[in-house]
Amino acid sequence: MSPTASRRTVSCMTESFDTIVIGGGQAGLSVGYYLKKHGCRFVVLDANDHIGGSWRTRTWESLRLFTPARYDGLPGWPFPAPGWSYPTARETADYLDAYADRFELPVRTGMAVEALTKEGETYVARCNGRSFEAANVVVATGFYGKPAVPDFARDLDSRVVQMHSSEYRGPAQLEPGGVLLVGAGNSGADIALELAANHQAWLSGRDKGEVPIRIESRKARFILPVLWFIASHILTVRTPLGRKVRPHVLENGAPLIRVKSHDLRAAGVERVPKTVGVRGGLPVLEDGRVLDVANVIWCTGFRQDLGWLDVPAFGDDSRPLHERGVATEPGLYFVGLDFLYAFTSENVGGVGRDARRIVRHIAAR
Repeated sequence: MSPTASRRTVSCMTESFDTIVIGGGQAGLSVGYYLKKHGCRFVVLDANDHIGGSWRTRTWESLRLFTPARYDGLPGWPFPAPGWSYPTARETADYLDAYADRFELPVRTGMAVEALTKEGETYVARCNGRSFEAANVVVATGFYGKPAVPDFARDLDSRVVQMHSSEYRGPAQLEPGGVLLVGAGNSGADIALELAANHQAWLSGRDKGEVPIRIESRKARFILPVLWFIASHILTVRTPLGRKVRPHVLENGAPLIRVKSHDLRAAGVERVPKTVGVRGGLPVLEDGRVLDVANVIWCTGFRQDLGWLDVPAFGDDSRPLHERGVATEPGLYFVGLDFLYAFTSENVGGVGRDARRIVRHIAAR
């Protein structure tokens, strides 16, 4: 089947497959690659209008990956860039699109799954007035769920420009004046450094530490292979250290990777406590200070958006119940979750191992 035909909207109201993959990002495409090698009948449903859509529409223009291209390839095809270069979000999106074409993966774009139910032993995914049936479903929707913004954001004065980091593209979107970046992780630090050239910038939130190297230095070329090995093979759910680190990563995220605290200080970015509310239409910090800013960017991450998954797949904490991606509900699988197996499980170059294991499990069924 040609890639054009595989993505064409079909007239049949119900289609049957061995496996349905929900999500056409790096996780879903990796699963598709292995499903095709096993000769499975499958379809990949993606909500975006184009493959790699989240990398095009939910990232800022200057964003680059934190891993060099040599660690960014999906199964079967290395990332087509110099090994020690750091691809942009746009280049990553183009690579994912080309990957689907290269391996003729049956991706249907513009297919946002509205509900996934189970009727007997068969899963039914409904979207755009169509139904897709299969004995197996792989949820590969990745880490881009619903933007997590605090409820008090609606109390900000209407004159304050506010947006989530997924809506930020560049400095031209902002008004003159100060900018508060809420969330001191990698997104907040990266954007703060970019904006500090033309705005007074405050970075709000707990200091999460930083990796001890400059990832784009020549020295890093000797250290990164060791760090990648540790992140892929030591920090896993199978080791005592990995099981100790995993809850902290899931709760607090990763340390600063590219931007260092020194960079922020040198650029004039002021670190401030957590933002806890609004007073008089302006943001209030945990220490009681009110910041008179013209802009607020919520670098507060995402919440898992699995409300459409109408099967018993969640624990009391609302997180999916699974063992290395194999759900407690037979025939249901997850790929691309944070620390699903290893620290690298959500990375473009780290998701392939989980995808291969899940497809082997599906084939064995």
